[in-house]
Amino acid sequence: MKANKHLFMRKDTSAQVGIGTLIIFIAMVLVAAVAAAVLIQTSGVLQQKAQTTGKQTTQEISSNIQVKSVEGLRANNVSGANLSSTVDLLKLKIGLNVGSSDVDMNQIVVTITDGSSTNDLVYANNEKLYGTAMIDFSSSSPSTNLKTMIESKTGSNNNAGIFFTLEKIRDEDESFSQSEPVMNTGDLVTMYIGTASSLANTSEYTDLYTVSPVIIDSGLNLVPRTEVQILLTPEAGATTTADFVTPSTYGVKETVSLYP
Repeated sequence: MKANKHLFMRKDTSAQVGIGTLIIFIAMVLVAAVAAAVLIQTSGVLQQKAQTTGKQTTQEISSNIQVKSVEGLRANNVSGANLSSTVDLLKLKIGLNVGSSDVDMNQIVVTITDGSSTNDLVYANNEKLYGTAMIDFSSSSPSTNLKTMIESKTGSNNNAGIFFTLEKIRDEDESFSQSEPVMNTGDLVTMYIGTASSLANTSEYTDLYTVSPVIIDSGLNLVPRTEVQILLTPEAGATTTADFVTPSTYGVKETVSLYP
């Protein structure tokens, strides 16, 4: 016969007690709390940076200026019988892409080159580059501003070599003014860039577009077959480029279509 098996339950009521165990437990809780706080803070910072980056990226992509057309005008005498051999003023029609953010044209930098000379232009009311505004826009009209740009100087600098001017064509919400030239979607403005050459800077040519100034040399020379590049760099958003080659001859045209 098999021997009877007796089952015994071990009674062990001893456990870890005392201040040491309590210290270890509190330390574990504190470490977990600190780790959680660090993770929460890090995730918050990353979220904020992601939102800022996303906003800036959206603005860079959507804020885009469109150059819809470029026309060139030639200086002439008062009777219009004698035209300059160069393009002496550019008219750019400027708009914004659909969904674009508002663009402050006062912060636009326009770079134009004829392959030999380059002018970096700012809006004529921009006081940050040259210290004082070229024109008092509170009392000036676009045509007066244009006239001043073509025929005047700021210090030793010819205005046509450092400034551009603007005139609104369409502005439904009246966001655009000469002193605060802010464009939004749907707006259409004309940008004037002086390109008068030394050839036009004579007493023979005393009329250009709607003004009759003594034309000042811009430093550019837009004769026929000139490769011209225009860059519009906004405060935020993509740079817009308009490249074209002037016609092989200007003929008897006072206004020449250049772009597109």
